[in-house]
Amino acid sequence: MYAFLFGGTRDMKKLFSLCLAVILSISVCACSPTSKTNPTQAAETQAAASSTAAESTSAATSAAVTESSKPTVISYKDASLPVEDRVKDLLSQMTLEEKAGQMVQGVIGTATAADVTALGLGSILSGGGAHPGDNSIKAWQDLVQNYQEAAMKTRLQIPFIYGIDAVHGHNNVYGAVVFPQNIGLGAANDPELMYQMGAAVAEEMKLTHTLWNFSPCVAVVQDPRWGRSYESFSSDPAIVSALASEYVKGQADHGVLSTAKHYAGDGGTLYGTGEGSNLIDRGDVQISAEDFETIHLAPYKALIDAGVRVVMASFSSYEGTKMTENKYYLTDVLKGEYGFTGFIVSDWEATAGLSESAFKDQVAAAVNAGIDMFMEPYKYEAAVQAIIDGVNSGAIPQERVDDAVSRILTVKFEMGLFEDPYMENMKTEQTDLGSSEYRLLAKTLVEESLVLLKNDDGVLPLKSGQKIYVTGPALNDIGAQCGGWTMTWQGLTDKDNGGRKITEGTTILEGLQEYADKIGFEIITDPSRASEADAVILAVGEKPYAEFDGDSEDLSLEGKLGLSGNSAAIAEAKKSGKPVIALIVAGREVDIDNYMDDWSAAVMCFLPGSEGDGVAAVLSGESPFAGKLPMPWYKDVTQIGTEYPEILFPLGYGLTY
Repeated sequence: MYAFLFGGTRDMKKLFSLCLAVILSISVCACSPTSKTNPTQAAETQAAASSTAAESTSAATSAAVTESSKPTVISYKDASLPVEDRVKDLLSQMTLEEKAGQMVQGVIGTATAADVTALGLGSILSGGGAHPGDNSIKAWQDLVQNYQEAAMKTRLQIPFIYGIDAVHGHNNVYGAVVFPQNIGLGAANDPELMYQMGAAVAEEMKLTHTLWNFSPCVAVVQDPRWGRSYESFSSDPAIVSALASEYVKGQADHGVLSTAKHYAGDGGTLYGTGEGSNLIDRGDVQISAEDFETIHLAPYKALIDAGVRVVMASFSSYEGTKMTENKYYLTDVLKGEYGFTGFIVSDWEATAGLSESAFKDQVAAAVNAGIDMFMEPYKYEAAVQAIIDGVNSGAIPQERVDDAVSRILTVKFEMGLFEDPYMENMKTEQTDLGSSEYRLLAKTLVEESLVLLKNDDGVLPLKSGQKIYVTGPALNDIGAQCGGWTMTWQGLTDKDNGGRKITEGTTILEGLQEYADKIGFEIITDPSRASEADAVILAVGEKPYAEFDGDSEDLSLEGKLGLSGNSAAIAEAKKSGKPVIALIVAGREVDIDNYMDDWSAAVMCFLPGSEGDGVAAVLSGESPFAGKLPMPWYKDVTQIGTEYPEILFPLGYGLTY
C-alpha cells in the first residue's frame, strides 16, 4: 500500500512539472509572434520559462529520491504476515551493529538499560540467585519493564527477552513453589505430571514477566561423582527424553520459552578430565560416536520433535573439542541432520574455555561453529564488537550472522513479543506465587519420587499409637530439602541462613507433625524422651551445592559434602537400639553400604523441594511408595566406571508396601 502511494506521488510530481513547462512554453509562444514584441524580450521570457521548468523538475526528482529512501512498508510489524516474511523484512533493515547486538546477552547488575539501548542487546539474564530489589513480583516486573522500555528506544524497536534459571520451579524468587530436583522427578517418572509442572512453572514465571527459562537440563548422568548429577533425570536417555519432552510442552503451551541443555554430553564426562581444577564438571566425553548419539544426543532429537526452540551448548567437550566450538555437532548434526530451526545460546562465559586465546577469536570460532547468542554477562559490549570486527575482517561470514539473527528474531516473533512487548495482554492463571494448587502438585511429585530401599519387619508405614523419635540435620531444613539452584546459585541451608527458612514451604518435620495428628502417632523431638520411642526417624543428607562445587571423589554422608550433624545423628540413632528409619536427602546415590545393617528401613528422598509434607504422606501410608531408582546405586565409588561394577541397587529398583 505504502509503495503504491509513494510511487503515485512521484509520478504526479513529474507530470505536474512537465505540464508547467508546456504551459509556460505555450504562453511564451502565444506572445512572441507579433510585430509589437521585441525579439530579445521573447528570448529572455522563453529562457526564464525553461529555467523555471528545469528547477521544478529538479525539485520533483529530489523529492522522489527522498521518498524512495524511506521504507516502503514495515511488514515486520504486521502480525498478519508469516513469521518468515517478517524476519526477512526486519533483517533487511538491520545494520551489522544491530545484528551483533541481538546476538549478545548481558546480566543484571552489570548490563544497564542504557546498554540495551546503545548496543541493542537481544537479551538480559539473571545469574543464580540474582534478583531485583526485594525480590517481589512488582520488583521483577519493574525490572523487565525498564529493560523493555530501553529496547523500545532503539531504531527498529526489537524487543529484548529476559532469561532465568527456573530449573525446579521459579527457584530464584521468594515464595515460588520449589519442585523436586530433576533426579527425583526421574524417580517419579510421571510424564503427565511433568507436563503439569512445566505449565505451573511457566505460570509463576509469567507473574514476574521472565519468559525465557534455561531449563530443562537433559544431561544423561553416568557418574554420581559429578556435581550436577541432581540436574539429570536419569542415566537412561529414554526416561530423560520422555520427561523433558512433556515439561517443554507444558512450558510452551503456557507461553514460556524453554531451553534444552547442555548440548551435549555434559552428563558423560570422564572423571579426571574436568576443566581446570574440576574433577569432572565441564570435562571430556570419551566414548564412540555411536554411543554418544545413542546416550547423549537422543534427548535432543526428542525435544526438537516436542517443539523446543532454544538449545544451550555445553561447557564440556567431546573427544577433546569443546561443544561451544564444535561445528560438526552444533551445525551439521543439530541444525542440519536434526532440523533444529531455533537458536543456540552459549553457557555463562563459555567462550573463556575455548581453544583460541584472544577473545575476538573465541567469539569468531563459536559463531562459525553455530552459536547464535552469547551469554556474556560482563563482556557483552566486547562480544558485540568482536562480532562486528569479525565480519568486517572476514573472520565471520556475514551469512552466518544473518542466520543467527534470523533464528533469534524468529523465536521472538513466535512468542508475540513484537505485538505485546510489555506483556500487557498476557493472561495468567494465578495472581500470586505459591498457590495451593501448585504446592499440591509439587507434593504429589514428592510422594511419587520417594524410593523405598529397605523395609525390614514392616517398620513402615508409621502406625497409629506409635511414638517416633526424630533426629538429623535434614529433618527441619527447607534449604537442605531444596539443594542448589535455590534462592542462590549454590543454595544454602536454613541453618546457614540464620535459622530462617530460605523460602516458603513445609519441612519434613512439619509434615510429620501434621500427619501425626491425622494418623494418630506421636512425634518426639526431645532427646531426653528418645527412650520412649518405638522407632527412630533419622534424616541425613548432603550440603547444598551446584556445578563443579559438587564434584567429589567422596560420596560419604560423613564426608566433605555431608550435612553438618550427620555423624552425630547417625551415631545417636544407632545407640538408641530402636528400629531406625533412614531418610536420605541428597542429590545423588551417596555411599550408604556401611550403614545399611544398622537401619531397618531406608528411603531415598533425593532433593524434594519446598513441600516436605509429601515425605510424611508416604511414611504415614496415606500414599504408597512409587519411586524407582533413576540410575544404578554403586556399592562404593571404586565401582564407578568399572567393566563389571558391584551394584547395591540397580536402575529401576524400588520397594512398595
